Amino acid sequence: MSHLALYTFGVLKSPLADPAPLTREFYDIGEAVYRRIGQHPGHLARAEAADGDRGALFEADWGAWGDFAVPTWYGKGHTVETTALAATLSLWTDLRSAFDAIYTGLHREALHRRADWFERTGHANYVFWWVSDGVIPTWRDGVSRLEHLHDHGSAPHAFTFHDSFAPDGTPTRSNAKTAGSWTPGRPGR
Repeated sequence: MSHLALYTFGVLKSPLADPAPLTREFYDIGEAVYRRIGQHPGHLARAEAADGDRGALFEADWGAWGDFAVPTWYGKGHTVETTALAATLSLWTDLRSAFDAIYTGLHREALHRRADWFERTGHANYVFWWVSDGVIPTWRDGVSRLEHLHDHGSAPHAFTFHDSFAPDGTPTRSNAKTAGSWTPGRPGR
């Protein structure tokens, strides 16, 4: 059985350590979103630092998820004081579960505020790929797949909701009207 890996990456307008109200608001909402997503049906696991400190991303022990990594185009800081990014790495049972968790409830509300917190980079901010049961994706896997998506577009190796693939590499078609159901065999457009 395959599981769906999801890597997300965004460049924040200000460092996580910034005491400004918008940064604090993002951080506080993020905590609630993580809790809610973790309880969503179909969510299997997410990368969490062993010590629970989200501010020390680059120095943290991520266990089986590997060393923290970012795309080559990220040009902001790497220290606790200068890091200006939000990244997640998670495992899901399927596309529909991920879609429902991302585009409903508290996470959907946060998405409506993303322009307040994130810079526009011209790069995709998420990527999916399938992994075999028992495989834990690494941060480097996520970065590699996101960069592949940016350079080559959606493929079975790295894809989005809009242009998705089944575990066997067959193109699937998303149907937003039915809240994220997928039909194998037809390319998403």
